[in-house]
Amino acid sequence: MAVYTNLGAETLAELIATYDVGELVSAKGIAEGVSNSNWMVETQRRDGRSARFILTLYERRIETDELPFFLALLDHLAARGCAVPATVHDRAGASLRQVEGKAAALIEFLPGVSPSSPAPEQARAVGAALARVHLAARDFPLTRRDRLDPAANRATLAKLGPAGLIAIDPALADAPGWAEEIARRWPADLPRSIVHSDLFPDNVLMLGERVTGLIDFYFACDGMMAYDLAVTHAAWAFDRSGAQYSPAIGSALVEGYESVRPLADDERAALPLLAEGACLRFTASRAEDWIETASGAQVMRKDPMDFLRRWRFYREQGAAAFASG
Repeated sequence: MAVYTNLGAETLAELIATYDVGELVSAKGIAEGVSNSNWMVETQRRDGRSARFILTLYERRIETDELPFFLALLDHLAARGCAVPATVHDRAGASLRQVEGKAAALIEFLPGVSPSSPAPEQARAVGAALARVHLAARDFPLTRRDRLDPAANRATLAKLGPAGLIAIDPALADAPGWAEEIARRWPADLPRSIVHSDLFPDNVLMLGERVTGLIDFYFACDGMMAYDLAVTHAAWAFDRSGAQYSPAIGSALVEGYESVRPLADDERAALPLLAEGACLRFTASRAEDWIETASGAQVMRKDPMDFLRRWRFYREQGAAAFASG
């Protein structure tokens, strides 16, 4: 169970009492997630109505001073009708509280499940939902720079060094050279907004073919909208290992996106390179985790080769990877 800080019943009840959401009925730890402690919280109001929320205690990999950006973004998008969970503000109007010396937030619970084997119509709906987020976020007043851009990923691979990369898989020996090329060719003038940049299927909630929630915006930053589409394409259109590509999923995702926000010609032309950059990001971060995760740690390391395979696909296919099905 992904609960790193255990909170007693009394502590949880006192925390929930600071919000106008009713009396705490239950709080169950949520197994998903590797960075924070999460609980499913159920409350009961005075009129007998029950309500559910997600309580998150922020443990690692998130700078506490950046949390106001992430939570304000959720409120901004939710207020504009996007399928994202709004934050719950306490009686004093704050979206953040301190518990056991750590930042905590209560967030709206949204129904739905994450698709494990997405269908094309689901991908189409996700593409449309992503485009709505991009449009709604263009007037968001806060900003956050991308800490995982090609230059940062190039630096990560350089830090790991040839020996470290080869120890994972000899095929990673060429990754620093590819990273140099991507950083050199990276576009700088495509349309921008605040982007999710981590929209894997497990960060989407769906009921059938309807998107009920886009979640986990903790990598959101100022970025190119087409890059965010490329990240999502790489995350959705392949099997887990990156060995099998689904043209139907890839085409549906882009078609859904363009049904809300058509791509400009320069954005479409840049998609293959942007997808390579997306694969570089996850190859580098997974390689770093693979090497730096301590032996015996209760965290499952993700194989960086899953995205090296995707990287090769985009390099070989180019624009054909984004052709309509």
